[in-house]
Amino acid sequence: MIKRATGFNATFDRKEKGTKATHYCPGCGHGIIHKLIAEAMADLSIQDRTVFVSPVGCAAFCYYYFDCGNVAGPHGRASAVATGISRALPGKVVISYQGDGDLGAIGFNNAFQAANRGEHFACFFVNNSLYAMTGGQMAPTTMLGQKTTTTPFGRDPANEGYPLKVCEVLNQLQAPVFIERVSVADTKRIMQAKKAVRKALEIQRDGKGYAFVEFLSPCPTNWRLDPVASAQFVTDQMEKVFPLGNFRDRSEDVPLVPIEIPRLSPSQLFGQGQEGAAAKVDRPFKERQFKFSGFGGQGVLSLGSVIAEAAGSSGRFVSWLPSYGPEQRGGYASCSVVISGNTVGSPTVDEPDVLVVLSQQASEKFARTVKEGGIMLYESSLPAPAVNEGVKVIAVPAGKIAADNGTPKALNTAFLGAMTALGLHGLPEEKVLAALDASFATKPQLIERNRKVYRAAYDWGKGL
Repeated sequence: MIKRATGFNATFDRKEKGTKATHYCPGCGHGIIHKLIAEAMADLSIQDRTVFVSPVGCAAFCYYYFDCGNVAGPHGRASAVATGISRALPGKVVISYQGDGDLGAIGFNNAFQAANRGEHFACFFVNNSLYAMTGGQMAPTTMLGQKTTTTPFGRDPANEGYPLKVCEVLNQLQAPVFIERVSVADTKRIMQAKKAVRKALEIQRDGKGYAFVEFLSPCPTNWRLDPVASAQFVTDQMEKVFPLGNFRDRSEDVPLVPIEIPRLSPSQLFGQGQEGAAAKVDRPFKERQFKFSGFGGQGVLSLGSVIAEAAGSSGRFVSWLPSYGPEQRGGYASCSVVISGNTVGSPTVDEPDVLVVLSQQASEKFARTVKEGGIMLYESSLPAPAVNEGVKVIAVPAGKIAADNGTPKALNTAFLGAMTALGLHGLPEEKVLAALDASFATKPQLIERNRKVYRAAYDWGKGL
């Protein structure tokens, strides 16, 4: 009697309701591998605990088939997504399912590092020696001499290097618990693959660590062979390059990990966050977006950080996002700050309400980005900027104020005082001064000197 394998959905409704046909080509190994995984999930009674991570590739539609939790991952990132799920949801059985182009190329470092860390998920790796979904291009696992759409004369090691043997690479690592290479080319080999799949999922059920199973799988369409010849190609050609066998099984040596892993809440880990404080503010606060820019060493990032800290301690939702070049001093630097009465949707600021520039380069780069009705503050020793209509421009003699008050490098503090006096950030002055003092906690001798610059700039701003 032919019946649906347990572990699958009752019907596969990708293209039409009620169908029981997959989207795979005749002779493809994916369907067999799917059946082995689904049956193992059902036999081990772990379906309700399982989260399956689908890749980009021929198996991108796994969520139409498996009767368990499903998440679709970006190209090559299934191992990274599986890592996040296994850490966020300890006790779940997590499966990463990836092809050789997906895992072996763009996603290799994700998979390699996950294995090296011993993440708690099973990685099922399907090797058909090429990029199948996109037309049969050469993959990292393409064999020497094998013809693909991008190696029409066969893979040449002088040009394309040698095929990547993933099991052998991972077997050098200390953390993996189980590593095995199997095949689905015939019944005998499928039975061995079934045992490997079950073992990998038992390891996940028991919380023992990372398991990796590689499947040598036929691809009749891209190999341009019929299903029988494709299966023969696996046994006669692929197994010479990728020998079958178990590389490691330490499952009996690894103690069981308790399923109920103690977890701390964010407030227990980090204390009461500013989000909690912001939620208690009973008067509205309209979101304001700031951009601070100049050279590294001018204190641009510190200026934004002080305002962000003051906003947080004032009970606002806030984000601070820095951007800078590789140079410690003299290179481009900027930061974006968003202050809001509600959760900040994005930390990026493309059209600031307030722009502060301390260099000519920054002026040229950002002057035209200020939104209509916004304000631009710039160091008065710089040329007057060209701005869009409706933008107010204020030249601040920050350098002169800082120098006249004994701290020439404190341009950023001078801008802070001017902004407070002009009411541009809408924050209580005591919170601003507290944040300014805190920024010099490791250099307390600078606190009073910067307060002096701040006060002079504040007085200048009030005199406008």
